[in-house]
Amino acid sequence: MSEQNRVLNRCAPGVANLTPYVPGKPIAELERELGISGSIKLASNENPLGCSPKALEAMRATLGEVSRYPDGAGFALRQALAEKHAADPAGVTLGNGSNDVLDMIARVFLYPGAESLFSQYAFAVYPISSQAVGADLKMAPARDYGHDLEAMAEMMSDQTRVIWIANPNNPTGTWLREAELRAFVEAVPAEVICVVDEAYVEYVAEPDYPDASRWLADFPNLIVTRTFSKAYGLAGLRVGYGLSHPAVADLLNRVRQPFNVDALAQAAALAALDDPEFIRRSVAVNAQGMQQLLAGFQALGLNSIPSAGNFIAVDLGQDAAPIDQALLREGCITRPIGGYGLPHHLRVSIGLAEENARFLEALKTVLGR
Repeated sequence: MSEQNRVLNRCAPGVANLTPYVPGKPIAELERELGISGSIKLASNENPLGCSPKALEAMRATLGEVSRYPDGAGFALRQALAEKHAADPAGVTLGNGSNDVLDMIARVFLYPGAESLFSQYAFAVYPISSQAVGADLKMAPARDYGHDLEAMAEMMSDQTRVIWIANPNNPTGTWLREAELRAFVEAVPAEVICVVDEAYVEYVAEPDYPDASRWLADFPNLIVTRTFSKAYGLAGLRVGYGLSHPAVADLLNRVRQPFNVDALAQAAALAALDDPEFIRRSVAVNAQGMQQLLAGFQALGLNSIPSAGNFIAVDLGQDAAPIDQALLREGCITRPIGGYGLPHHLRVSIGLAEENARFLEALKTVLGR
């Protein structure tokens, strides 16, 4: 028996066959591999404007305290988030990114024999965290690349313990409207945790898009997750949060790692909340870039999935992997999503106008070959 097999025999059953999450390629790695410079990254749905100047200043002011442990309870940040959402501070759970909160949910509410229900084309972390704790995975078929809530409702059983819904969904950008999502949440049994992941909520301009955080008082089994990694531009700091009934938050905090949100992240997030103008500017740049990319795709004869986020999944009509590799050689990093079951699509983050233009020109060149 090989040493690899010996190690596999020692690990938890759910981990042995787990496929790890693959992040977008960093610019430094690409340029080191290919010996190029001046690359652009449109792969990880980051804010092309960076982050709020107030957040940068708050981090600088906190640098002198990095020898000290941060506030493990995140008191100031939790208070600010509770005020923002008109929620109970005891119902705010801080995470090392919202991924951390999603993983806590799996560790608290899932176990061998419990069912984890999610949609086809949904965020990869849902099945990864669920499988890691030994839960049974149930994937509902998508409708128009998004959540089919009727199919999800039909697949619920007595063993279902967590239902995951991304709104908007990553990587497709699809979204659910208020009436349909509210009706679904109302129909979820009280003993089942319903997670609504709103990582891209700040970018949504659709008038009938729901803010599920307003429903917390009505549904004690609802958890809403948010992040500072997208519109707030703090992806490198890893800070997110969950909103729930305090009794649910109490359970999540029992498995939350000590000091999981560092001092710089807490200071930056707190300052970022105090800069709504930066968010308005980020949303405006995103809306302009969305139209720029859509027009470019139309000119190239390409279809895309309607998106409410800061990215677009474009259908190349052929295997996207070799096109992605050719784009890398042009210095453009995008995200092939064959791992999600969409082998003909690239997910392209919306960048600055000049980045979008460069990508479209590179795509035109590559497709022309």
